[in-house]
Amino acid sequence: MTLPNGLTPEAAREKAARAYELDRKHVFHSWSAQKSLDPMVITAAQGCYVWDGDGNRLLDFSSQMVNTNIGHQHPKVVAAIQEQAAMLCTIGPAYVNDARSEAARLIAERTPGELNRIFFTNGGADAVEHAVRMARLHTGRYKVLARYRSYHGGTETAVNLTGDPRRWPNDHGNAGVVHFFGPFLYRSHFHATTEAEETERALQHLEQTIALEGPSTIAAVILESVPGTAGIMVPPPGYLAGVRELCDKYGIVFIADEVMAGFGRTGEWFAIDHFDVAPDLLTFAKGVNSGYVPLGGVAIAPHIAATFDDRAYPGGLTYSGHPLAAAAAVATITAMREERIVENAADMGERVIGPGLRELAERHPSVGEVRGLGVFWAVELVRDRATREPLAPYGGTSPAMNETVAAAKAAGLLLFVNFNRLHVVPPCTISEAEAKEGLAILDQALTVADSHTV
Repeated sequence: MTLPNGLTPEAAREKAARAYELDRKHVFHSWSAQKSLDPMVITAAQGCYVWDGDGNRLLDFSSQMVNTNIGHQHPKVVAAIQEQAAMLCTIGPAYVNDARSEAARLIAERTPGELNRIFFTNGGADAVEHAVRMARLHTGRYKVLARYRSYHGGTETAVNLTGDPRRWPNDHGNAGVVHFFGPFLYRSHFHATTEAEETERALQHLEQTIALEGPSTIAAVILESVPGTAGIMVPPPGYLAGVRELCDKYGIVFIADEVMAGFGRTGEWFAIDHFDVAPDLLTFAKGVNSGYVPLGGVAIAPHIAATFDDRAYPGGLTYSGHPLAAAAAVATITAMREERIVENAADMGERVIGPGLRELAERHPSVGEVRGLGVFWAVELVRDRATREPLAPYGGTSPAMNETVAAAKAAGLLLFVNFNRLHVVPPCTISEAEAKEGLAILDQALTVADSHTV
């Protein structure tokens, strides 16, 4: 017996032990207290599965960082990276290379509206950084409005735009960011009882925020089309269209952050396509090449791009449009089109995952709400359905959540977890059988959460 990477289980365990030893001695991990950290070793991955350091196979319902949209080790993408490496490993961003040109064409064909110019970055955070820079230079204004319950990245501007607790240690109140409440009916800030009320009141709140901050001071409004890590809160009908109208009314740039929700995750090429809205700037990363090589970017509308026709854009990166990353993007987008992977994500969400999660919600008192699109779902866990008290506090965890996640992992399921939520975010390639396998394991794990309800 061998693992997908050709190693025997014994060799894989030896390799994993050595990797773990060196990791704990030399690697400094992100978002973690280093002393108590006990990271999981991954020795192999294939499709929707990964193998840990002990040789256990786990169904990856996290898509790692919600980025392996076409699954692990897709042969067409692996081959494209190998072929590009043999031909041209790297070249500076000032020079034309065919992989970057083709990647830009394929992305521009799929972005909404007229977003047909692509600025490449190394990932999502720096895509957000550059989108904000473009908006500020285009408008001559500085402030940016971003919603609470959001995540935009870990670099200086992006983390200050972020509306969750990861911002707090980095926020000195001088980044030109103003936060507002977005729509979230389950935990409404507007005392709404229907989606229509939530939309109307959330838009009134946003317009009031614009008025109080001064429209002439605001460069941009940035929103995740469907917020990801913050809870996969699908915006109610009319909300994004209303934001578009407010931005037009006040001359504000509308930035759609599609870093996590884009490239098939919601069952459309971009999540904003569900709402028939075109932003002025759109940030992407993650699913553009399934994370095989770091890549992100900004898709730019003509009126924004024209600002820099005769005026140099003051920004760039050494690895902008790196040939290996761009080749991986070309292969990923091509495979997604040829294999109808976006359509598969939509089908799995509508026919299997959505109904399956709603069935679990009926049986498990710990489930307060399930919500999502495509292969992008959140399971909101509560201690009390009546009061909606979360199973873990905002910004933290709890023994109940830890036990639930551990039960899932022990049964062979990796979940994406944030505070009191389990996110069901498998690769867009997941099959019906694999989705049902994961839901069955989740069913077992939720009995642990149920034991902590009142």
